[in-house]
Amino acid sequence: MRIVRATRYVTPLREGGSVPAIIEADDCGTYVVKFRGAAQGVRALIAEVIGAELGRLLGLPVPQLVAIAVDPVLARSEPDPAIQTTLKASGGINIGLDYLPGALNWDPSMPRTNAALAARIVWFDALITNVDRTARNPNMLRWHKQLYLIDHGAALYFHHDWPTREAKARSPFTPVKHHALLPFASSIEAADAELAPRVTEAALRTILAEVPDDYLGAEATPTATREAYVAHLLARVTEPRRFAEEAERARVV
Repeated sequence: MRIVRATRYVTPLREGGSVPAIIEADDCGTYVVKFRGAAQGVRALIAEVIGAELGRLLGLPVPQLVAIAVDPVLARSEPDPAIQTTLKASGGINIGLDYLPGALNWDPSMPRTNAALAARIVWFDALITNVDRTARNPNMLRWHKQLYLIDHGAALYFHHDWPTREAKARSPFTPVKHHALLPFASSIEAADAELAPRVTEAALRTILAEVPDDYLGAEATPTATREAYVAHLLARVTEPRRFAEEAERARVV
């Protein structure tokens, strides 16, 4: 990820539970930023980095990710005490996604998503155990006639119960039956055959290297924690892939 520096807090986005914000940066870019000082903490940012970069590896439409350095001095000009508190607690590296001006929240009434793309997205979300791509909260945008995936902070929920990570690595993902794109998806088996070979140990290590060290010290050393994430995801893509089997069952019901 590129590292940019926040220069101006523009506005909060109160639709998200973590109250992300639109931020301008010193590269003249504008980003939707998730803060390390928000209630969800750095685990949501870990999931955001892994989810977005893994999605990009798989060829899925995800806005560009940046590491964005925030100076707590930005809080001085913010009148909302809750936002001030978050900004003051978010000094250092936070995570930003490229802001897509004028993008619309996806809903099923929009032009139908390509069935093969829908299947790949369902497969991807089942792999990373993303519970937050439902019809109620799809976390997808439509911008310039293209679909974009946003907000992966609720994925990889095993890391909220660290001792269970090995058992959960091989489990199916039953919430996939609620996925917003499942009714529009073609064969998940075909998506599985296409995508699983791309999730290699080398690719996962490259992705985990993007996660800042100071996000990774709660359970063990940063190095050991990275290894645990790599091992978890490798186990999930080892045959038989129960999450893919579950997604295909849910699709054909």
